[in-house]
Amino acid sequence: MPTEADFPANGSDLEKLRFLVNYAVLAPSSHNSQPWLFITHDNHIALHADRTRGLPVADPHDRELVISCGCALFNLRVAAARFGVALHIERNPDDHEDRLANIHIDSEAAPEAALASLFEAIPRRVTNRFPFQPGSVSADDLHAFAEACAAHGISLRSYTDDASRHAIAERIAEADRQQLASDAFRRELASWLHHNRTGSLDGMPGYALGFGDLMSLVAPLVVRTFDIGEGIAARDRDLAEHSPALCVLSTGTDHHEDWIRTGEALQHLLLEATRRGLAAAFLNQPIEIDRLRQDLAHHVGARFPQVLLRLGKPTREAKATARRPAEAVTIDAGLHENYRAFQGF
Repeated sequence: MPTEADFPANGSDLEKLRFLVNYAVLAPSSHNSQPWLFITHDNHIALHADRTRGLPVADPHDRELVISCGCALFNLRVAAARFGVALHIERNPDDHEDRLANIHIDSEAAPEAALASLFEAIPRRVTNRFPFQPGSVSADDLHAFAEACAAHGISLRSYTDDASRHAIAERIAEADRQQLASDAFRRELASWLHHNRTGSLDGMPGYALGFGDLMSLVAPLVVRTFDIGEGIAARDRDLAEHSPALCVLSTGTDHHEDWIRTGEALQHLLLEATRRGLAAAFLNQPIEIDRLRQDLAHHVGARFPQVLLRLGKPTREAKATARRPAEAVTIDAGLHENYRAFQGF
């Protein structure tokens, strides 16, 4: 990972953008699948969805895949602000395109200075799947998170009372049972689980789930072979019911651009939470099942729920998972095997 001192202040626009990708790749993604590509053109970079890294069972519409790319885009925006670079971003409204956004440097505009304060949180942010301390999220925290989401046109609803958390926790448990009863879902999940000493730069090593070395070795086999839905449902129900806050990010429409902006809002929230000493973990299971997503939407009064997560001060520190380096996900358009598919929009 390059250091801040390596920023090419006197370099070309493309050299600066390529440097910023080093921070984009630290974004969270479903199963740590890292489903993004950055295609370089003469003077700009285009963010693409890498659908070869999709989750066709858990995420059949690629909604979470695009949201993950939106998280990466926001990290890039924060890094640009830190280095005094102003960006012009064109988000693609076409639901059928892999290209999600064009990213140019705009020498006539001012950097997004307000985002620069979030830069230090980028490498410190980790998904923390351990329990959170009761009462560790304040009303001021939730107000700040709602404002962060609103800046991207995304609605945030937060739930801190017992009755609300219980109702949402029941839906999470039901989704766990449904998903883990599926052989296809378990096989897909197991394919992204790795032992603690893995050299893989993607997926979820056992330590991210709280597994010791021995359990991390057998976990993929157990998940693939047995329906462990009841146990996982009980665990997730307990985590949700005892979380200081459950939060739902939602939108009024349900298109690619909504998902991109949801990812940007989500990462804004996560970095702000990290800055405040808080952590988050995802409980998207009810949103991954169409029927339960509709039920959750009705329950919380949201048109299209996009992300469900819990927030709080963690009881245990979590170790960051590996990331593919920027050079592994940055490709020159002229060298890409499907160059014709990567033309501008």
